[in-house]
Amino acid sequence: MIRIDSVTKRYPDGTVAVDRLSLEIPDRSITVLVGPSGCGKTTTLRMINRMVEPTEGAILLDGADIRKQPVNALRRSMGYVIQNAGLFPHRTIVDNIATVPRLLGWGRQRARARAAELMERVGLDSALAKRYPYQLSGGQQQRVGVARALAADPPVLLMDEPFSAVDPVVRKGLQDELLRIQAELGKTIVFVTHDIDEAIKLGTMVAVLRTGGRLAQFAPPAELLSAPADAFVEDFLGTDRGIRRLSFFASAELELTTAPVVAVDSTAEQIAARAATDAPYLLVTDADGRPLGWSEPAALTAGDVDPARLLPYGRPFAHGRDSLRAALDGAVLSPTGWAVAVDGTGRVAGVVSQATIGEAIRSAHAQGRADAGAEAEVDAGARADAEAAR
Repeated sequence: MIRIDSVTKRYPDGTVAVDRLSLEIPDRSITVLVGPSGCGKTTTLRMINRMVEPTEGAILLDGADIRKQPVNALRRSMGYVIQNAGLFPHRTIVDNIATVPRLLGWGRQRARARAAELMERVGLDSALAKRYPYQLSGGQQQRVGVARALAADPPVLLMDEPFSAVDPVVRKGLQDELLRIQAELGKTIVFVTHDIDEAIKLGTMVAVLRTGGRLAQFAPPAELLSAPADAFVEDFLGTDRGIRRLSFFASAELELTTAPVVAVDSTAEQIAARAATDAPYLLVTDADGRPLGWSEPAALTAGDVDPARLLPYGRPFAHGRDSLRAALDGAVLSPTGWAVAVDGTGRVAGVVSQATIGEAIRSAHAQGRADAGAEAEVDAGARADAEAAR
């Protein structure tokens, strides 16, 4: 565990970057530091590996004060990933990744073997090993940066806005890759970002910092969204925090229907049977069951479906794997107001209306309140038992 105990960073001109910050960063989790510019996120991160020395307070790593450790040994025991990767331009990709193992005295062959293993882990083609950073895309460079930080198998990984310089599609892929790697390796990760959506997606715990380096709230993402500590946190989360909160409600309990689903090669009798369900639109799929688009029943003719004339089906969601937020997004994006659910192969599993999704959201909120009440009763009972034992 990393414990930040009443840490302050004050510069010679009197500027306070971090003000009496106390945090307990749990092991094998992702703790995200988020907040506006000038709130001390990066300064806090750099104090953990002593790139910046605190003015007051202490930082403990597994109970030991980091100031009592040799600074070079401390830094080599922690992976460090920054924006734009920070790769050595004159070294090949494999040698970039092997940098820290070589500094620790590993032989070249062993270090390069480790680099090759990590290239596969972070999703890099082995054919890129002998290329140089300028020959890679921004997303590939960031993957190299993550691989280099993991090369010596450090227990702690520090990440300073590592994905902010890439486009949204690449960024999502890198976030997903980080979550996959973390599920496999279980590192203690401290991640800095200014993007609240990224913080909510990645964080096991999220620390919201105010300008001036003061802690506003430290909580799991779901709690942060449901119970902001004050007006500052609420404003920082934005007006759509309710939509974000749906990311923590599973779609598995959504009741799907296949009644309005019809294959492109259906007979006139099959189309008529589907139309008889009184559904205002029918979802047309290809012969393999993948969605093509929506159509009014009267516009469908057996064996003569023009995909170009179909209404778009929005963004499908994976039933049971995606959240209620993804289901609601699919329904909102669809001109029919219905979301399309697919299985792991992309085939249609069913469709669901906005009304059904709304009911599922209400049920999820009610269950959340019930769970919170039960948890509060358990906590109160535990406190009472502790008082009685004194």
